[in-house]
Amino acid sequence: GHTTGPSLSNDKIYTFAYTAEVYVDRAKASLKKSAGYRISSDVDVNLLWRNPENDDDQLVKVMIKNVQVENVNERPDAKNIFKGKNTEKIIGKEYLTALQQPMVLELARGKVQNFYSYQNEHAFTQNFKRGLASLFQLQLHSGTSREVDISGKCNTTYQVRQDQVTKIKALDSCEIEKTGFTSHNKILDVSTKATSATIYVLEDSFFKSIKAEENYVFFLNSRRKTNAKIVSKQRLELKSVQAGPGLIAGKQAAGVVKTLDSNYVSMPLVAETVKSECKKCPSLSEHWKSIKEYMHPDKLSKAEAARNFLSFIQSIRKATKEEILQIIKSEKKELLPQIVDAVTSAQTPESLEAILEFLDFKDASTSILQERFLYACGFASHPSEMLLKSLTSKFKGDVANEEIRETLVIVMGALIRKLCDREGCKLPAVVEAKKLILNRLEKAKKDDNVKMYLLALKNALLPEAIPLLLKYAESEEGHISNTAATAIQRYDPSFLTDEVKKTMNRIYHQNRKVHEKTVRTTAAAIILNSNPTYMEVKNILLSIGELPLEMNKYMLSMIQDIIRFEMPSSKTVRRVLKDMRSHNYERFSKPGSSSAYSGYITRGPDISSTYSLDILYSGSGILRRSNLNIQVFDRNAQLHAGQVVIEAQGLETIIAATPDEGEENLDSFAGMSAILFDVQLRPVTFFQGYGDLMSKMLSATGDPINVVKGLILLTDYSQEFQLQSGPRASADFQGGLAIDISGGMEFSLWYRESKTNVKNRVAMFVSGNTEVDSFFIKTGMETTLEVETALDFISTVQFSQYPFLVCMQMDRVESPFRHSVTKYESLPSGRRYTARKGTAEPLEGCEYPLHQENSDMCRKVFSTASDSSSSWF
Repeated sequence: GHTTGPSLSNDKIYTFAYTAEVYVDRAKASLKKSAGYRISSDVDVNLLWRNPENDDDQLVKVMIKNVQVENVNERPDAKNIFKGKNTEKIIGKEYLTALQQPMVLELARGKVQNFYSYQNEHAFTQNFKRGLASLFQLQLHSGTSREVDISGKCNTTYQVRQDQVTKIKALDSCEIEKTGFTSHNKILDVSTKATSATIYVLEDSFFKSIKAEENYVFFLNSRRKTNAKIVSKQRLELKSVQAGPGLIAGKQAAGVVKTLDSNYVSMPLVAETVKSECKKCPSLSEHWKSIKEYMHPDKLSKAEAARNFLSFIQSIRKATKEEILQIIKSEKKELLPQIVDAVTSAQTPESLEAILEFLDFKDASTSILQERFLYACGFASHPSEMLLKSLTSKFKGDVANEEIRETLVIVMGALIRKLCDREGCKLPAVVEAKKLILNRLEKAKKDDNVKMYLLALKNALLPEAIPLLLKYAESEEGHISNTAATAIQRYDPSFLTDEVKKTMNRIYHQNRKVHEKTVRTTAAAIILNSNPTYMEVKNILLSIGELPLEMNKYMLSMIQDIIRFEMPSSKTVRRVLKDMRSHNYERFSKPGSSSAYSGYITRGPDISSTYSLDILYSGSGILRRSNLNIQVFDRNAQLHAGQVVIEAQGLETIIAATPDEGEENLDSFAGMSAILFDVQLRPVTFFQGYGDLMSKMLSATGDPINVVKGLILLTDYSQEFQLQSGPRASADFQGGLAIDISGGMEFSLWYRESKTNVKNRVAMFVSGNTEVDSFFIKTGMETTLEVETALDFISTVQFSQYPFLVCMQMDRVESPFRHSVTKYESLPSGRRYTARKGTAEPLEGCEYPLHQENSDMCRKVFSTASDSSSSWF
């Protein structure tokens, strides 16, 4: 009773039955059909030495024997990969011999002080022994402590009740060398839950039975039905106690161990990292040859393209710089952009070196590849400091194409934000890039340069940039003022101080100067989305009726949308509307065709997604701005999945109309700007200036302009875990998107009609592979998810009368949705067991309901537009 840990009797051999089991399956599935394996053996334990001055200090010899390997669940012979193979054949003679060599543990007060084994043993057998040795670690009083075992240094809680002890290990607290990475945005990432519990039953101050269970559960945050679990179980049960050898005399534990066998070495109890090499995996060039047909530009909106993109990234991550360069330099032009997407998305030092060596920014002829490289950098799931440093260096050097130079700095802004989000704001490369953008913005003289740096800040979202953005939003005009205002709009409301709101109020109410409608409406949106005061809302409502025609209608729509969609400021708006001076027929009956509307795309248990669609016209009926936003959110995070803005200005001269107030001097312009997965892309110009407009009109084909096309790595999660029974486990989840977004604007002077069309074609493929690698057997589960869909947004305007007719349509086509789960077990010899289950179901197409006014207007447009569609230009 005087010991504080388990104590063995002298001259006895304790024989235990030991089993270590591994199961891999879906999170809620029964273990009876799981993939996995069981290693069972006998274990002999006897006391070698007890410290004459301290009974709690003991040397214990532990020897594994009679090892068997079998299925964890009963299987017919045809599905049993172990059938006809003895243990020596499965594990290998050398490893089986090593496994059965005894280890020696020094136990002091129930904790393993030293783990003695043979230095030249393979890490797999050492880790198996460490897993068994860790079970011998026990304290006999309740409490919490930091303990070192196979899992690392972990917080461990003991609960003691008579002869039963429960040990709970907090796996998320374990200090151990970790490898892998996670996705930048939580919605696109994978969540993990890990638990470990061991129950000890004692008899005569030593173990009667030990049962340990460890669980790892993984699930996609965006779809928790896509999940996996790994369960590791250990059991040690006493079979018999027999007479055994006597104790060895000695004063020091280390001396006694050397007497026993001079080859014993004290080794860490924390697991060694084991790397298993793939012996039959294809080389990078072989893999590329097998998938290149699916990577053709014409197939980029298919799920097969996304699937092969992900598998190619995995191959690139294992490849050398030379192997990567060999493929890039030998491939045809039409396939190179897709290779650049994959090589950049791999995000290894080798892939970055290879792509930077291949791309020459001084050569304008490869600008398409340079742009694909830069956008893949912007979408990087876990960018490195070296990547940002490389882009900064390229930006400072010679860049032949001005659009590429603009894209470079815009992407640098995106990388700054991603590194800052991971507490990397003080990294030298981040500090240098921030300084460069802020300093050059202040010194920039040309409008194009100012806009370029503002777009970089729109991605970086630096708190210190807000005063600069306010200055440009209030004091400049046209694109610059608009870009600065929309950059402020992207900040979290917590950054929008009283100073920001004062400036936005001055812009909206035009206290210092006249502003364009686009900037004023953006300022109003910022005020209304950042916890507005009663007076701020009241002043905005009182302004309705005094605004230009279409802006009146737009602001009215925005207010009604806030109430209908229960946005955060809706309570304040409702309070203000109780005042009849703010809420009356005179104010709320203004005519016009502009609108703002929000709705749900999906509402699910895991995530929901919303769209907002707002359209602002000039008083003459020409589109001023259309803005389609898609947001995805769950309980804890939000993702700006997409935004497509089409803007036009200065087009009134074409139809001999009068420009609105503040817009008399604007150049003719139409263009498109997009945000994709929280990254602002370089805007695309349809035409700039009256001459450019007329030449485009005369030569127009009506074909849409491509905004973004390519392959994007969305989900990128890879982690390795040490199981307490010995083997290593890994979880890899990748999600790829093949995307094709194009947009166009057409108008017919003859029919006084304009049309904008944004086509979004996407295919998504998600693959999750959860695996346990025990060197002699691999067992795991692969889960896949794929969907192809298209979202079209069409806006038709007839401006032959006032109020003009506007019809907006947002359609999603019917899409196939496929899901599969494959469980497997495989031996190095190639013998393999697989069980696959898949489902396919259609996602019904739909036309998203916009407001009732729009539906009424569409009926009128299509009843009068029967013969005009074939007479464009």
